[in-house]
Formats: sequence, C-alpha cells, structure tokens
Amino acid sequence: LARQRLLIKGGKVVNDDHSVVADVYVEDGVVQRMGPNLNPQPAAGLVVLDATNKLVIPGGIDTHTHMQFPFMGSRSKDDFYTGTKAAIAGGTTMIIDFAIPQKGCSLIEAFDTWKSWADPKVCCDYALHVAVTWWSNQVKEEMKSLVENKGVNSFKMFMAYKGLYMVKDEELYEAFSCCKELGAIAQVHAENGDLIALGEKKMLAMGITGPEGHEMCRPEEVEAEATQRAITIANAVNCPLFVVHVMSKSAARVISNARREGKVVYGEPIAAGLGTDGTNYWNKDWGHAAAHVMGPPLRPDPSTPGFLMNLLANDDLSVTGTDNCTFDICQKALGKDDFTKIPNGVNGVEDRMSVIWEKGVYSGKMDENRFVAVTSTNAAKIFNLYPKKGRIAVGSDADIVIWDPSATRTISAKTHHQANDFNIFEGMVCHGVPVATVSRGKVVYEGGAFNVTAGEGKYVSRPPFPPYVYKRVRQREQV
Repeated sequence: LARQRLLIKGGKVVNDDHSVVADVYVEDGVVQRMGPNLNPQPAAGLVVLDATNKLVIPGGIDTHTHMQFPFMGSRSKDDFYTGTKAAIAGGTTMIIDFAIPQKGCSLIEAFDTWKSWADPKVCCDYALHVAVTWWSNQVKEEMKSLVENKGVNSFKMFMAYKGLYMVKDEELYEAFSCCKELGAIAQVHAENGDLIALGEKKMLAMGITGPEGHEMCRPEEVEAEATQRAITIANAVNCPLFVVHVMSKSAARVISNARREGKVVYGEPIAAGLGTDGTNYWNKDWGHAAAHVMGPPLRPDPSTPGFLMNLLANDDLSVTGTDNCTFDICQKALGKDDFTKIPNGVNGVEDRMSVIWEKGVYSGKMDENRFVAVTSTNAAKIFNLYPKKGRIAVGSDADIVIWDPSATRTISAKTHHQANDFNIFEGMVCHGVPVATVSRGKVVYEGGAFNVTAGEGKYVSRPPFPPYVYKRVRQREQV
C-alpha cells in the first residue's frame, strides 16, 4: 500500500493555546511537519486540501455517547456505524462511549460486549468508559483488570435510576477510593434517585402522565444536591471527579464553587443543554415533547443554556459531550400513558461542534482557542489522550477538521446523518461548518460526501494517572 500523504495548505491552525497560519503535512496518519509554504516531495500521490481563509482545528472528542444502547425496553437508534458517521460529518473524530453492566454482572464482560459491537462498525476512533452499577470485591478486581489490561481509565457511577443502575453513598465511597488507587477518573450521573422515585409516584398519582411530569419530578435541586454530595465524597478520598451532563444552573454553580475551593472536579455540559431548553416538555405536540426527554432533563428556565455557556467559556465547566442516545417517535411512544416509560435520550453527536460555535464563538462568549479546548483538548488531557489527540502538532494523530467560520448550515432531521426522525435543534441556523474531516490522516468527509467504511476507526487505550488531573492529586496525597 502506498503511504497516505496529505497536505493541508493555507489555513489558520488553531490549538487551545494559540493560532498560527501554517501548512500541515501528514504521513502515515501522523502530523510530520508544520510551517509556512511546505512543499513535500514527491508531489505524486499527495492529497492537497486548500484551507485558505479557514481554520484547521483538532478533531472533536465527544466524551459522552450511547450507541446501540439497550435501555428502558428499547435500543438507541444510532449504532456504532451511523453514530460515528454522523460524528465525522459534524467534525468529531473520536467518541467515548459507555459499557454498562446490569447489577450483579461482570464489568469485563460488559466491556467485551460493547467492544464487539463497536469494532466492526466504527468510522472514527473510540474509547470506552465503564459503569460501576454495584459493589463487591469482584467489581474491585475487575476495575483493576480493566485499567491494567484493557486501557480503561474512567468509571461512571449512577446516583439515579433507582433499582436499575443506582449505587448508594457507601458504594460511591468504595468506587471513588478504588478509582484513586488505580489512577482513574471517577464519573457520576448526579441526581438524587430516591427523590426522583418518590416524585414519579407523586406526579402519576396527581394524574400527570405527559413528558412535563419527567421534568417536574426531577427539579434542579435534585441534580444540585447529588452533585454536591458526589463532590463531598470524592473530596473525602482525594479522588478526581468528572460530573457528566451538567444540565442546570444550580448544579453548575456547585461545580464552579468547588473548583474555586481548589477541588479537582470537572463539569461536562452537553450540546442539548447548551442549545435548547426544557420549555419543550410543555409543547402541545406529545411527540415533540417526548423527543426532548432525557435524564437529567433539560431545564424550563430559558436562560439556562446561556448561563452554562458562560461557565464553559470561563473554565468553570471544562468539556462538552452530547449524551447522544437517540430514540425515534415510535420508541418514545412506549411511554405515551406514563412518562416514566419514555426512553431517555436525545441526539447531538453530529451537531455539537456547530451548536457550540454558534452559541459560544459566534455569540462572542468564547474565542476560537477556547472552542478547541472545550470540544477536544481538555477531554484529551483529562482522559490521557493528549497530545496524540486534541492537538495539531508534529507527532500528533492526524485527526483534523477544516472549519469554515463564515459558512452557515441549518440543522434539520431531514438532512442530518443521525439515525433518528427528530432533531432537538430543528431549524437552528449555525455559523461555523466543518468542510472536511480527516481521521488518522485520511480524508473521511469532504463537501458533504463520505469516504469511509465501517470498522476503519480504532479502539484507543487510555493509560491511568493522566498528569493533567493527577499531578495535584498526588501532591495532596504527599502533603
């Protein structure tokens, strides 16, 4: 096979810390040279992309997806093929999905199952977080094995979904302690599952069965309380904490305050919470309202997305995911008479980059460098992928997006590549469009056309003790 060679000419290379006009030369999937007016020889067989007047940015890293996830009596529509294909169309070149075992089941078996689903289908690189849904010595041993043998460095605990995935405080304490010993990142879905379970009963008893009941039984205090509790427990064992899908002002404030107190905690708002709001739950069209049901819910306070974006711009919140977990109108209709049976999940893997550019950069809240930080670099640092991922530099993986800040696109279910019949950002006009996506040095998407086959992406191992996170943790341990 001829070695694949690629030259990206005339663009402005944007990293999280600076921007510079430079050509980028790629060979064998890795950036080999950067600088003005590169002229690699021989010219034969060289693929050239013209990036004049455009930005050349690191491919996006979506820290939170659920592809082909069996959940609430159904399975999410986007599998690892359609989901990763949609990702590259939107400028994302890596996803981190979740392997989630049932209570009492093996974490390693769950990991192997998810990997067997993903490997033949992925169009871009991926990694797997693993969920801890119960606690025992077996779980502890399996966490150790996953870190040492499978390249896993993050574990997620659910404080919600009582009876299904939820763990109690003492189990959180054990899991956090184990994460810290292993050099892993502890993640939490922060909502008070006991209060939600009681709230659901109360709403149904009052005759509230529609999608609005979903938000009403999970008010933001329930998210903020669990966030505070998780931070308190993590701090007690000196374990770094990553709060997934931060959806409300009050939970975001808890994280912001904790960071100002010097606690090692990271918050992940998602495209949905940054681009739309929970007023949709009261829409007269049941299908429209149900399509927005996710946990934690979108918030009815319409100033929430702007508030979360401000915190993201100013480093109170750190990274962005999507929680992409799509269910179509028919699947959502499982809960037509009872909101507790509506499968939770929304789209976003294709839309995240454009939504954040529109609401963050185009609105003047953040600059292009902060955009790269929150869509790619910070995730790469936290999950120990940096500088192979999340940066354009000599030696880095050639996961690169040519981004046109002056182009616009209108998001619609009719034109998106996500495998769903509904898009929660329907009709949103976004400035900032990916015109070409390069994965491992290959142009996989350009001008609306794909050049990728299922299984071309690779599983990426993540070593423990990411320095960006653990330098402080280790020093505190000594002190």
